Amino acid sequence: MGQHVTRTDFEWSYTEEPHATRRKIILEKYPQIKKLFGYDPNFKWVVTGMVLTQIAMLFVMKDKSWPITLLVAYCFGGVINHSLMLAVHEISHNLAFGHARPLANKLFGMFANLPIGFPFSISFKKYHLEHHRYQGDEKKDTDIPTYLEAKLFCTTFGKFCWVCLQPFFYAFRPLIIYPKEPTLLEFVNLVVQLIFDAIVVYFFGGRVLAYLCLGSLLAMGLHPVAGHFISEHYMFKKGYETYSYYGPLNWITFNVGYHNEHHDFPAVPGSKLPEVKKIAPEFYDDLPQHDSWTAVLYDFIMDPDVGPYARIKRKSRGLST
Repeated sequence: MGQHVTRTDFEWSYTEEPHATRRKIILEKYPQIKKLFGYDPNFKWVVTGMVLTQIAMLFVMKDKSWPITLLVAYCFGGVINHSLMLAVHEISHNLAFGHARPLANKLFGMFANLPIGFPFSISFKKYHLEHHRYQGDEKKDTDIPTYLEAKLFCTTFGKFCWVCLQPFFYAFRPLIIYPKEPTLLEFVNLVVQLIFDAIVVYFFGGRVLAYLCLGSLLAMGLHPVAGHFISEHYMFKKGYETYSYYGPLNWITFNVGYHNEHHDFPAVPGSKLPEVKKIAPEFYDDLPQHDSWTAVLYDFIMDPDVGPYARIKRKSRGLST
């Protein structure tokens, strides 16, 4: 089973999350950063190209064997689908068409969602924005593992299993700890996705749909691009709750590795986050950061000082204890 993790509880903080304060200080010193706010007009074309690439792959994968299907899903299709998930992340901040066109952003999110195989774009937004607003909140930040997860997956082998099962925890954790009433657009997202999946099965077969769905699941688990799930907020250095990564995988993940910059300025599109760091380097250069998402996965699994408990939590607002 391997070593048992050394932590027996989360790291509790009794101060506000750091990003709002740092945002205010940075803008006082560098008000020109406000010029970066808005949306990237090229973003929608990049996302459309990725969706069309996966649609073209339906024809390529039609007659392939299961081993080839799984290999291509892990090495290629899953990477594109994970990138589309991060496109949905951008869209949740209205960075496809701007804040003035919220419905256009939501509909485009459903379009980006299609190759992923599972409907999530609308649901993701209503939870993700609270992750920003209430980072570390024991109830509202559903990015934080539950106590059950932390207790069950507390050994080296347990953490390995937890990493592999990340997509299931991300999907079901919000429904258990912070359930919300489904909205009309969530039902629309579901119906649109089911129609697309049915079309894929009808014309290409179940194995091709598996190429899409399994690629999404595999690339959210033990996969280099999935390292960002852990690198972003797991506490690798005591007292620091957000970490950036400045490596090459940012090229295919809309710069989600610039995570301190993103939380400081969620209104800045991913393509412009490197400019935030360039304008205000003294606020970011000395913060703990990661050089490799693969190394993050390895360290998370092998280091007994890191595990699901290695998160900073705060008491939920409105609770007395």
